[in-house]
Amino acid sequence: MTLATVVAMAMFVGVVVYALFAGADFGSGFFDLTAGDARNGAKVRTLVDHSIGPVWEANHVWLIYILVMWWTGFPRTFAAATTTLFIPLALALAGIVLRGASFAFRKYSATLSQARLFGAVFAASSLISPFFLGTVAGAVASGRVPAGGYGDRVGSWLNPTSLVGGCLAVAACVFLAGVFLTADAARAGDGDLADGLRRRTLAVGVVTGLVVFAGLYPVAHDAPTLAAGLRGYAAPLLVVALAVGVAALWLVFRRRYATARVPAAAAVAAVVSGWGVGQYPWLLVDEVTIDDAAGARATLVGLLVVVVLAGVVVLPALGYLLRLTQSEEWTRG
Repeated sequence: MTLATVVAMAMFVGVVVYALFAGADFGSGFFDLTAGDARNGAKVRTLVDHSIGPVWEANHVWLIYILVMWWTGFPRTFAAATTTLFIPLALALAGIVLRGASFAFRKYSATLSQARLFGAVFAASSLISPFFLGTVAGAVASGRVPAGGYGDRVGSWLNPTSLVGGCLAVAACVFLAGVFLTADAARAGDGDLADGLRRRTLAVGVVTGLVVFAGLYPVAHDAPTLAAGLRGYAAPLLVVALAVGVAALWLVFRRRYATARVPAAAAVAAVVSGWGVGQYPWLLVDEVTIDDAAGARATLVGLLVVVVLAGVVVLPALGYLLRLTQSEEWTRG
């Protein structure tokens, strides 16, 4: 295993973690959007605010980590991707900014109409961001980002693989959010709210599974290199995703919400990991491999040193924050 591969693996760990933690936050926008009017949806929206309020900003640490690793470790491919995929990246960034601003502004709205406006922006942007990030992943994995950059500004991300990636990203985020919100509602002692979220989470889970496996058909025809990888080294990960996804749905059905969080997260992690393994050893599929894209050796070594130091400094703080937000006292607020 080369040094460049180790750095790429460290970067991809950030992709998986961001998909899990930020994904659960993004997906909460769906339940906020479909909660109902101000009166009927108040309990769901209060739960969303209470659940993601302390952690939504911290989760974007992983996005910064991914971008810095990519930019410094593999600069040529970073430049190629950001020039070709400027539109979806800009839309995803706009969604992140609008989401954060509206989430904060809604709490301080002077009127109900203002609260509704900011709530709608929060919910819509929570779904827009993962969709466009998913289209970026699809563009890279389908070989539509040329090594020199400045590829097709529209066709690169409006294609079958990118659309599957975008829909899959949204579905996975909503499923994760549903499982976590249902567990939070049950831990807070609100059985009625937990039951309502349970039904919707089960439906979303089935839809997510269909998107994952039905999406393999268009990918097989549109992205042959990725499809070959998914049938090869990545196949066991897809089997794992199916098994733990079914287990998560069964546990939610049996109302074992806290336990269901583990296989739900494992299912999403397996799908994301399978996507990454499926395109190995390419960084830009059919264009540039990981080893060919790597920067200077000194830079790669420095990145790994920083990763270790950041893990020692940052991970304990993030772990303590998550522990606090999952405590009984916090949940009952």
